[in-house]
Amino acid sequence: MPRSFDTPLPIDAVLDELSDTLDKTNAAVLVAPPGAGKTTRVPLALLDASWVRGKKIIVLEPRRIAARASAERMAKTLDERAGETVGYRVRFGSKVSRATRIEVVTEGIFSRQILDDPELSDVAAVLFDEFHERSLDADLGLALARDAQTGLREDLRILVMSATLDGARVAKLLGDAPVVASEGRAFPVETRYLGRKPDVPLERQMADAIATALRADPGSVLAFLPGAAEIRRTETFLKERIQDAGIEIVPLFGALDAAVQDRAIAPAPKGSRKVVLATSIAETSLTIEGVRIVVDSGLARVPRYEPDIGLTRLETVRASRAAVDQRRGRAGRTEPGICYRLWDEPQTASLSPFTQPEILSADLSSLVLDTAQWGVTDLTTLPFLDPPPAPALKEAKSLLHELGALEEGGRITAEGKSLRALALPPRLARMIVDSARFGAAGPAAEVAAILTERGLGGDSADLTARLDQFRRDRSQRAQSARDMARRWASQVRADNPPSAEPDELSIGVMLAFAFPDRIARNRGNGSFVLANGRGAAIEQTSALARAPYIAVGELTGTAASGRILLAAPITQDEIEERFADQIETVDEVTFDRGSMALRARRRRSLHAVTLSEAPLALTPSAETARIFAAGLVTAGLDRLPWSKAAIQWRDRVMFLRKAEGEPWPDLSDDALAARQEDWLVPALYDKTGLKDVSAGDLSDALMALLPWDLRARLDREAPTHFEAPTGTQLAIDYEAEQGPTIAVRLQELFGLNTHPSIAGGAVPLVLELLSPAQRPVQVTRDLPGFWRGSYGAVRSDLRGRYPRHPWPDDPANALPTRRAKPRGT
Repeated sequence: MPRSFDTPLPIDAVLDELSDTLDKTNAAVLVAPPGAGKTTRVPLALLDASWVRGKKIIVLEPRRIAARASAERMAKTLDERAGETVGYRVRFGSKVSRATRIEVVTEGIFSRQILDDPELSDVAAVLFDEFHERSLDADLGLALARDAQTGLREDLRILVMSATLDGARVAKLLGDAPVVASEGRAFPVETRYLGRKPDVPLERQMADAIATALRADPGSVLAFLPGAAEIRRTETFLKERIQDAGIEIVPLFGALDAAVQDRAIAPAPKGSRKVVLATSIAETSLTIEGVRIVVDSGLARVPRYEPDIGLTRLETVRASRAAVDQRRGRAGRTEPGICYRLWDEPQTASLSPFTQPEILSADLSSLVLDTAQWGVTDLTTLPFLDPPPAPALKEAKSLLHELGALEEGGRITAEGKSLRALALPPRLARMIVDSARFGAAGPAAEVAAILTERGLGGDSADLTARLDQFRRDRSQRAQSARDMARRWASQVRADNPPSAEPDELSIGVMLAFAFPDRIARNRGNGSFVLANGRGAAIEQTSALARAPYIAVGELTGTAASGRILLAAPITQDEIEERFADQIETVDEVTFDRGSMALRARRRRSLHAVTLSEAPLALTPSAETARIFAAGLVTAGLDRLPWSKAAIQWRDRVMFLRKAEGEPWPDLSDDALAARQEDWLVPALYDKTGLKDVSAGDLSDALMALLPWDLRARLDREAPTHFEAPTGTQLAIDYEAEQGPTIAVRLQELFGLNTHPSIAGGAVPLVLELLSPAQRPVQVTRDLPGFWRGSYGAVRSDLRGRYPRHPWPDDPANALPTRRAKPRGT
């Protein structure tokens, strides 16, 4: 029978059912709406169950602030202080004692607990609170707990709790566990839709909405914004609008000091109101006394990992329907409330039902290392609610192999165990271990603290400046971070004593130990190319924009144009010394499109970052000919030195291909490009620049594409010239749009009563008939028909304009001529 409580909560109605369920089975799902009291009431209600038998109950929370707040609230219910019956463990502090029987921990802390003690020998139950948030640590923790339960601890209870959750899926994962549902007792919340103006900054609209809400209704306000930057800007706009000293404006986000966070969630002083500007950190597990108004931007900021570029970027997205429902519920926790939404009502239906699980969009290197420590090399054998994506798994395994953390078969190495013991992402653990070998574990651990705790040391993109500020920071959060860094450094020194005399390392070198693929070379104007081939830029006002080389610790954006958020300078000498094993010297030949010639150089590079290069003497060869040919083709075949004869020869072949088909070869640009090995490469064996290629070289190369047996046919069937009856050789234009054409003075065709043709008589020539002054007078494909027909009209016109020229009545039987009649005739 669960213990009774002085203050009733909606969840009390199902506590008996939940207790009976866990008496009979080892897993269950609890679905209860916001404000039902599941977080602080359920652990206390289960504490006296017979199956607990003096063991602990572990409660997992997605965030440190929720872990601290829920532990404090439960302790207060027992008239105790945190650290007695109820305690908590979070990254930068814990309050537990030998008397502690309920431990509220963050999800990452639990993952390490179960990896270090797979049997959870002193634990009776693990409660996953707010599981709908689906963090990577929560999914891993549940998979490991379920694996331990089925293989080692059948008596271990697992309870998954959430306000908005697909309970059936989770229940199936837990072996068709029963689902207990609480109706809750949320107070009614009126929803008001404000819409969103795309041309007005979000922060200005949020400030307007909050100011409107404060004027319209009593009570404190909880406003949801995507990130810290938006919170700061909204705070500035609000302070311009609100002059009332009785209204306190406070921010609430993860990077704030714990004391500042605690002040944000504390009740407003009597007679005053509070405006809390929060990220999604305030969606769940927190009750902020006095809040009855919620203003929701409808946005959230989520990490998205792109395994093909090894980059995690923060993306602002529309919050899920479950998330906005949670936010709305904050207004009805203690009394009827109001929720203002910065979108139109029909848009709510288009929101995704649930927040995307982090496992589908995260860097999985820590997950893979943890499961390898668990003894699992194939993650598909673990009970994940959503299986990890194959591309991200492949990238994670590849990275861990490079770090020496995994064997080929996927088993964890001794080095991997050393890295995992640091409770850091593998890259950062590698940084501290490598730096320790040079006596620099301490500074490297401080760098790791800054990289893992957003906001430590300020927001400068220069890691050196941020490290200096971090060391001077006297806040409790900074002090806790420094203490943790010292523990990391001490742990690494014990396991990895320096292998040589202490050697001062720059911050850039330490950072490069973690991210050698992000060593970057300056391309000018704050633009850099990274060793992994990606491009990124930094604000031109930063001193780092002028550094020849930097090591990048954090960046966001796309593969083509990343934005550098944190970096440190590194010198070429340091790169040469510390990463000599990764530097390659390559002699390469490239085609320079500007000069249309080959260039040879010796290049020393760290992957895509060029450290130095020098010109080399170029010796022509078959390989240089291939490079030269490929460059010419890319630049365009029209750049080659085509003679008129070569152009006509090519056109003649193409004419016969069109007229007769095979076996005439295709000499179009595309076909010539595809067959460059057959004709162009051999012609360039002794050439290094376009200036060395003559028109004759090109003609000879082209002719190689026409078999010998077709060359005689080419001259017969597609001759270069047509001989007029006067003996004049007239060039045939095979490029003409209307077909092979000759331009000829009409009088030179007198006496010709058959139409001239080519291709064995199959294709009539197009005759462009000219006047004595070489001006076009008629175009025909039927000369006899012209003589019989329109010649008469043409003759009348020409005889008037050219009276000294003969214009016979019967041109088909007249003598051809190139001359005018003698004077006087």
